[in-house]
Amino acid sequence: MQVKKYSSYAEIEKDLEILKLEKEINYQKLVLSFQKTKESITPENVLGGIFSSFKDYISNSYGSILPSILAFVINWFLNKKRGN
Repeated sequence: MQVKKYSSYAEIEKDLEILKLEKEINYQKLVLSFQKTKESITPENVLGGIFSSFKDYISNSYGSILPSILAFVINWFLNKKRGN
């Protein structure tokens, strides 16, 4: 980082004002981010996310689950018909 040389107090005051405004902007961004995070962590959103993930898992594994269930049902039906 370079050391800046000032020739007057007005330049120092101007840079201090800029830094103060940048600090306030960053603080407001942080507050807004915190509020958005707080709003997104509600029981409805958390449960909705869990159920959405579960639904995606079931729909993605549907092709592998269906043959297993079908084989079980057919086997159970055949054993019931035989009297076992």
